[in-house]
Order: sequence, then C-alpha cells, then structure tokens
Amino acid sequence: MKRIFNALLAVCVVALLFICWRSIQDDIDFKEEVTVRENAVKARLLQIKAAEEEYKLQHEGMYCDSLWKLVAFVRDGRIAKVVKEGVLSDEQMEKGLTEASAAAIVNSGDAAAIAANGLQGFRRDTTWVNLSDSLFGPGFNSDSLRYIPYAEGDTFELQSFTNLTRSGTIQYVMECCAPDASFLKNMGRNGDRLIVNRKQLADDMGNYPGLKIGDLSNWNNNAGNWE
Repeated sequence: MKRIFNALLAVCVVALLFICWRSIQDDIDFKEEVTVRENAVKARLLQIKAAEEEYKLQHEGMYCDSLWKLVAFVRDGRIAKVVKEGVLSDEQMEKGLTEASAAAIVNSGDAAAIAANGLQGFRRDTTWVNLSDSLFGPGFNSDSLRYIPYAEGDTFELQSFTNLTRSGTIQYVMECCAPDASFLKNMGRNGDRLIVNRKQLADDMGNYPGLKIGDLSNWNNNAGNWE
C-alpha cells in the first residue's frame, strides 16, 4: 500500500512540475509571439515611412493622405537614379569645375573640351527606375502597404496635415497608426487582457494604444513611437 501511495505521490509531483513548466513556457511563447507581431508591424510602418518620404520629395513637401494613393504611387511611380563614374580632382575644382559644369561639358559631346578639362572618365547620367523596385526590391507587392500584419485585413490609419508654425511657416506632418486591437487579435484571453491593459495605460499617459510613425500635432521626423 505504501508503495502505491508513493507511486501516486510521484506521479502527482511530476504532473505539478509539468503544469508549472507548461504555464511558464506558455507565457514565454506568448511574449515571443507578441514580439514577432510587433516587429512585423514596425517593419511595415518603416516601409510606409520610406514611401511617404519619397512622395514628399516628389510633391512639393506634402505627404500622401490616402493609403490607396500611396500604394498607387509606389506601384506606378519612378525615381531618379544618378549613375556616377569618376570624381573631380582638387585641381579641377580649383579651376572652377563643378559637378554640374563637368556634366554639361561631357554631355555636350565636345571631345576637345572634354580632353582639355580631363573629363574622359567622368560621367553623370540620370535614369528613371521603378519606385517599388528602388525602395523595396524586385517583386515587392505594393498593395501590402495597406494591411496591418496579423490583423486579418485591417488597414493602417493614415493621415496628413498642414500646420502653420508660430513663425508663419508651413509645416507638413503625417501619422500612420496600427492599433494594438488589430495586430494582437486572436491571441486568446492573454491577448485580450494585454489589449485592454495597454489601452488603459496609453489612455492614462495620453499615448496612442498601438504602434505608429509620425505625429499630426508635433513634427518628429516621422519617428516611431517605439523609438
């Protein structure tokens, strides 16, 4: 009888140890899954940031205010790429040559002027390449910029705004957001509890309950709120 009792006790101890280990491991797995999801959202937000900054360069400083328009811009847009060969020496620059003037001489095709200025190996050509390939590499699906990873079809919230500073200058700002409730969905009771806790903490501190880049009320160079 005593042996049976000891055997049952040993089984109970093993079961309790397994339950404790499983609980700890589940907590570790949950935190790792949260990190994976957050990193995916951050990466997508940084892609949107890169697209918005290029949009700004090509649209007189203004940011895009629509995900549809931004996707179309990335898909159909072009970006200038300068092919550079050769550099100007100190002696050439002392004689007054600049990048622009040297390129003009080379592009003129005047062999004598090219030789006289020592520009035989100098080349500055501007070509236009696909914007999507340039920013994100070949095969990038530009439509993916709209969607929050792990959010089952939820899209980012994109806004742009024009501020007038105290000095009277115009300042363009943008903000792109992904709420916790989107990319942390379907993670069970722990996920639901985390969403509620994060929202309460964000509300208490006056912060956004999720991940975002930029800020409509305060220009921050489109930094992420996790940085």
